[in-house]
Amino acid sequence: MSRSALVGNITAMLEDAGFTVSDRCAIRPKSFDIAARRSDDVLLVKVLANIDAFDGYTGAEMRRLGEYLDATPILVGLRTRNEELKPGVVYFRHGVPVFSPDTAMDYFIEEVPPLIYAAPGGLYVNIDGELLSDVRSEEEMSLGKLANELGVSRRTVSKYEDGMNASVEVAAELEEIFDAPLASPVDVLEGAEDVRDDVEDPDEPEADPDDARLVTVLTRVGFEVHPTMRAPFKAVSEDESGKQKMLTGHSDFNRTAEKRARIMSSVGQVTRTRSVYVVDRARQDAVEGTALIEREEFDRIDDPEELENLIRERAEVEEPA
Repeated sequence: MSRSALVGNITAMLEDAGFTVSDRCAIRPKSFDIAARRSDDVLLVKVLANIDAFDGYTGAEMRRLGEYLDATPILVGLRTRNEELKPGVVYFRHGVPVFSPDTAMDYFIEEVPPLIYAAPGGLYVNIDGELLSDVRSEEEMSLGKLANELGVSRRTVSKYEDGMNASVEVAAELEEIFDAPLASPVDVLEGAEDVRDDVEDPDEPEADPDDARLVTVLTRVGFEVHPTMRAPFKAVSEDESGKQKMLTGHSDFNRTAEKRARIMSSVGQVTRTRSVYVVDRARQDAVEGTALIEREEFDRIDDPEELENLIRERAEVEEPA
């Protein structure tokens, strides 16, 4: 299956699951392919046939964008170079959770969250330690007896009850011994912080020198500017309260700029952020929901309210036919 067809299938699956899905980010470089929202859940989704092609730079960018846009980054893929991804298992690459399409369908359509995650050494399960302790007490089984049943030490059983995760094999034995489900789902939409691979928080990149003018104006009027490296926009900017966020970009106004502005508008609708594109000369007020502002006019802006009003005014004017 081509990657384009795979992106189309994932888009259709998310729409069937009740998500509003952005246009595909069909422009390079790109850290994610689509954004999607269902109620308060927002996803930034990268789709690859072979997940080994997902590099650390893209992983760091997706995680940063997740922080800026209150979204969960996920990667959907079919295989590694060595094996197919197993259904019902969450993998991780550079701190980003990875699903097979089947796992994504179970989670988002059937609302059956995954119970198993991959980590160095094999496949693991979150054991509900409090529940394990309760059922062991109800069965009047000592730590030592359960340890003998499992072929582990008393200390290991105690750690399971304190929240240590177990291999799939041990989890299955525990559930067979007590005839009760003891596994907790992997909470992917909360970032799966308790099980994801140990990756340090990514540093924010330095702004490109070509973006200095844009950053200077936005900073002057009170915005914090978060540069991006592989997104279809140059930065995510937010006001002092952190409530007003904008996708921002700039370049000469040409076909590529127009394409970027359309993608920014679509992503902004999903993430509920405004978008603005600074150009040399503007032949129209907006590209869909992305306001266009000429450089000279942008340089004269003095406060965030002025910028907000200008963006709202431009973006709400219909484009010429």
